[in-house]
Amino acid sequence: MTADSNKRSFVILGVVFVSAISTLGLIYSNLPELPEEHSRHIKLPRNIEDAKELGRVISIYKDTHYFSVMGTYFASYIFLQTFAIPGSIFLSILSGFLFSFPTNLVLICSCSAIGATNCFLLFSMVGRKIVTRYFPERIEKWNQQVDKHRDSLLNYIIFLRITPFLPNWFINMTSPVIGVPVFPFVFGTFLGVAPPSLLAIQAGKTLHTLTSASDAVSPLQFVLLIVLGFVSMIPVVFKHYFKKKLE
Repeated sequence: MTADSNKRSFVILGVVFVSAISTLGLIYSNLPELPEEHSRHIKLPRNIEDAKELGRVISIYKDTHYFSVMGTYFASYIFLQTFAIPGSIFLSILSGFLFSFPTNLVLICSCSAIGATNCFLLFSMVGRKIVTRYFPERIEKWNQQVDKHRDSLLNYIIFLRITPFLPNWFINMTSPVIGVPVFPFVFGTFLGVAPPSLLAIQAGKTLHTLTSASDAVSPLQFVLLIVLGFVSMIPVVFKHYFKKKLE
């Protein structure tokens, strides 16, 4: 019975994935017709060189096809986030190159929140058994941490999104399994991805000088992100402090 249930979950995930990638392909097919030397670069970037070429091509057509470009960017980012596919960091960097501030920041935060929520809902419906099968120990450890912050989950999610302590794909997949409510998950994601997104946007301003995605964050900026993450937990510390005082 368990094997059949796991198989059913994989089948449903596969159907949803094929439907999503077909929709994304349809969106790409409706882009303006481009010459071959440009169209071969219209793809989801897998490395910084892909992002550079994609940015170079899109910048040529962005002004005349602004909403088409933005819509395709929006759909691509959400697709990657929904299925926890690596590559959204390159799109974040690309937004700094293509779009003005604060449009690019709102775009990244919205795409991240929507895509993460899609992943959350998808795994809450059909991915629970898959997640518990492949990550039982990690889920148990994270569940213990979440239990300690049940009364301040919004701050905790913001903290996790700012800092690099847990990968975003793991948070998205496992949150519904351990009972994280949708509200703090969505808004914590929207707010928490803003600081690292600002760094990606800044890096995008000098896209063609980057050699890898790691260039987007300097060691000092990395430390500042961690500090900012702990700052987001200060209200929780004060809340616990005054709660103890009242008791």
